[in-house]
Amino acid sequence: MASLNDIAQELKDMEENIILIYAFNATGKTRLSVEYKNLTKKTEDGEHTGVYYNAFSEDLFVWDNDNDNGEQNIKLDIRPSNLNSLHNLINEEYVEKKLLPYRRKYNFFFNTNQNSEKGYDSVQFYANDDSNTPIKISRGEERIFVWCFFLALFEVDGWPDTQSEHTFIDDPVSSLDDHNIYVTVFTVYELLEREFENRKIIITSHHFGFLTILSDMLGKGSNAHKFRNRDNSKKYKEFILEGNSNDLSLIKAKNGVFLYHLRLLQILNQAKETEVFNYHFALLRQVLENIASFLGVGQFSYVLEQIGIIDIDRVAFIVNALTHLNVYRQQFDKPVPDNLDMFNEVLNRIMVKFNFIIPNE
Repeated sequence: MASLNDIAQELKDMEENIILIYAFNATGKTRLSVEYKNLTKKTEDGEHTGVYYNAFSEDLFVWDNDNDNGEQNIKLDIRPSNLNSLHNLINEEYVEKKLLPYRRKYNFFFNTNQNSEKGYDSVQFYANDDSNTPIKISRGEERIFVWCFFLALFEVDGWPDTQSEHTFIDDPVSSLDDHNIYVTVFTVYELLEREFENRKIIITSHHFGFLTILSDMLGKGSNAHKFRNRDNSKKYKEFILEGNSNDLSLIKAKNGVFLYHLRLLQILNQAKETEVFNYHFALLRQVLENIASFLGVGQFSYVLEQIGIIDIDRVAFIVNALTHLNVYRQQFDKPVPDNLDMFNEVLNRIMVKFNFIIPNE
């Protein structure tokens, strides 16, 4: 086990220029990106040596709902940061090009700060057929817009060329549906293909499908040869990050594939043989959701039905209740006997129904 600083140092020391890392929520992905940023600053002046996209990037964009005026002037404010001086390097057209694959259903315009050198103050959105009434876009649309805003910044001179050692991208698919996750894979792949020979690029995500597709494109796509050395070894590495920010493990993904459900099943089966805690229900739910996603359904209750669970609503309720974020912090709370019996039944039925082959440690 290792600390955030240890993991960041390990990533920094790797020779490969592409590193893909899977970690479920609350593991510490965002904190790892911050730790990496601090570790790689220039010692002489503390300047950043790379560029970043993470939750702090998203937090720079905050809605002003203009409630006092009936939402007549609703807008997405852009908080001041050291990036404001770069805003004048991009405009609506730059961001529109990045948004094209997402088939946006709105128009937008940037509002320039009174001091133009301080960049954009906010952005307003309008329905395609109404350029007079500002609207509020959905959470998913907002996340896509912010991601595309940063994709545009990643390409201009003045930021990525001066902080050119690495790019760290943390979870660009939060709050996105499956279609837009798939689109985002291609935007990230284009970035990798364009930049990986010149800088280290680290991608972290909680979405195993996103990373699996990206891994397949690197390893099996039409340009897979670009990501191989002359001896056919890979120019990229894939890992699973486990634990919490104070006690972490960076585990090499087996066979170059993010079959994280197998790793989860391995952990759950080991727990069944030793001791089950409440946080294991969160892992069980992830397995159920992964199977549901593979089967093309939206609810894991369908999987419970397929494996022969009788009281589906009750079991789903218990799994949901014990999957609250706090269970990650209450690792030593044990389930009551009835819940433990349910845990064992669901896990056993999953193994029998789908005949998973669990890798050895």
